[in-house]
Amino acid sequence: MGAKELIIQGKTALGIEFGSTRIKGVLVDYEGNVLASGGHQWENKLINGVWTYDLADVDAGLRSCYSSLRKDVEEKYGVTPKTFGAIGVSAMMHGYIALDKDDKQLAPFQTWRNTNTTQAADTLTELLQFNIPLRWSAAHLYQRILDGEEHVKNVASVFTLAAYMHYKLTGQKVIGIGDAAGMFPIDSDALDYDEGMTQKFDALVKKAGYDLKLRDVFPKVLVAGDDAGKLTAQGAALMDETGTLQPGIPMCPPEGDAGTGMTATNSVAPGTGNLSAGTSTFAMVVLEKQLSKLHREIDMVTTPSGFPCAMSHANNGTSDLNAWVNLFGEFCGLMGVKADTGELFGRLYTHALTGDPDCGGLLAYGYYSGENITFINEGRPLFARMPGSKFNLANFMRVNLYTSLGAVKLGMDILLKEEGVKLIRIMGHGGLFKTPLVMQKILAAAVNSPVTVMSTASEGGAWGIALLAAYLADGKKYGKLEDYLDKCVFVNLTGDAVAPDPADVEGFETFTRHYVAGLEVEKAAINSMDW
Repeated sequence: MGAKELIIQGKTALGIEFGSTRIKGVLVDYEGNVLASGGHQWENKLINGVWTYDLADVDAGLRSCYSSLRKDVEEKYGVTPKTFGAIGVSAMMHGYIALDKDDKQLAPFQTWRNTNTTQAADTLTELLQFNIPLRWSAAHLYQRILDGEEHVKNVASVFTLAAYMHYKLTGQKVIGIGDAAGMFPIDSDALDYDEGMTQKFDALVKKAGYDLKLRDVFPKVLVAGDDAGKLTAQGAALMDETGTLQPGIPMCPPEGDAGTGMTATNSVAPGTGNLSAGTSTFAMVVLEKQLSKLHREIDMVTTPSGFPCAMSHANNGTSDLNAWVNLFGEFCGLMGVKADTGELFGRLYTHALTGDPDCGGLLAYGYYSGENITFINEGRPLFARMPGSKFNLANFMRVNLYTSLGAVKLGMDILLKEEGVKLIRIMGHGGLFKTPLVMQKILAAAVNSPVTVMSTASEGGAWGIALLAAYLADGKKYGKLEDYLDKCVFVNLTGDAVAPDPADVEGFETFTRHYVAGLEVEKAAINSMDW
C-alpha cells in the first residue's frame, strides 16, 4: 500500500514533540518511515526570574505545528489527513504545571531550566535517599510549599508539559513511565511511583500543613503500548483549526524527551545508550542493575517500558554555540556575503575538526542557566583563554562544541569509570548531529567509545514519539517495545560507527581538567555580573 493510501485509511502514526526551541510533528507508517513533517519555532522567556512558556503559546504552537504538517501532507500526496492509527505527544521533561480542580492554571509554568529548587531537592534527596534533581516536578512542588506560595492549597493537578498537553487532547490524567520518572522516583518492578517514597513524601507534605497526596495530584503512570485514551472532539478542534481531523483516535502514553530519544535511537534495552544534543544535552545508559550508590550528578529514570536508566543531564547545550554562529552570520552580512544558515553551521563545525585535540587551551561555558551536574544554580555564558593559548577559529569552534558536552562528560565519567557501567553501543541524535562526522568524533572522544549516528538522527524525539504511537497502533504484535524496534523499525536502518581517536580522547581529557578547574571562574562571573 502506498503512502497516500495509508494516509487516507489512517494507517499511520503521528508524533508531536514540544522541544525547547521547536515544536515538531512527524507522520510515519507503522514501520517508522517518515511520510511528512511540520514544525513551529518558539522560545522560552525569563520572567521575574522564572524560565517559562505561556500556556496560550503552547496551544498556538500545537496548531501551527499541525497546520505545517497537514500542508506538507497535502503538497506531497494531494490528500488531507482526517485520522491516524494513533497519536503521541512528548515534550521537555520535568518542570511544574499546576492546575486547580477547575483546570485553571495556578502559577507560572516552571520549565526544566529553572534551578530555584535547591532547598527542596536537597531535603527530598536526604529523605528518600534517592537523587532528586532540581528540575524534577516533586522538587518544584515541595519548593512551592517551602516558599509558602498561596496557590499550593488549591493544587488539584501537577503535570509535565507532555502530560498536560495529553490531558488537554484526551481528558485523561496519565503519563508515560519515562516522563513520570522525571516527576518522582519509579519502582521498575511495580512500573509505578515508588510506594515507600510516595508515603514519605506525603508525610512530609502533611507535616508542612498541606492535605495533599502525590498520587492524587500527579498523573497515573502508564508504559509503552498501554491505552492512554482517545482524542476528544475538543482535542481535535484544538489541534486542527480547519475542523478536518476526526476525534476518537487512540493516543499512546505521553513521554518525555528522554524516552523519545531512547526510542529514536533503539536504546531501550540494557547496555544500550544514547546522547541527545540540543538546547539541553543529555546522555542515557540503560542499566542491568541499579548503581552502587547515590550520585547527585546522575538522574535515575526509566525507558518507556520501565527499565532503569542512568541519565547525565545538562541544562545547557547548544544555546551559546548557536549564538556564536549567528554572530559569524552577522559578520558575513556586514562583509556583503549572504551566508546560508545551514551551510554556515556545517562549515564552522567541520572546520573545528582541524583544531587542536585540546582546543589549544581555550575554555568556554555555555551556561545560560544553572547547571545541576556542576552544582551551579545560575548561568553566565563565558569564554576565556590564557595568553599562550592557540586562539584561532578552528580551536574556538572546537571548544564550543566540546563544552556543549562538558557537563554531560562529567556525569558519564561517573557511570563508565567509577560505576563500571557496561556500554554496548551509544547512538547520537538531535540537530547537532546533522553535520556529518563532526559530533560523532567529538562524542566518541568524550566517552571513549564508538558512536553511531543513523540517517534518522536529526528527526529526534518527534520521530521517537511517533514510533511509540505506531507501537500502540500496530507494533505490539512483535512483542515488547525493544522487539518492535529491532524487528520492524531498525531492521533495515544502518548507520556508520566512528571509533574514538586516541589523540582526541587525550585532548578531551585535558579540556575536561581545564573545564573543572575553570568552574571557579564561572562562579566568580555569577557573583560579579548581577546587572
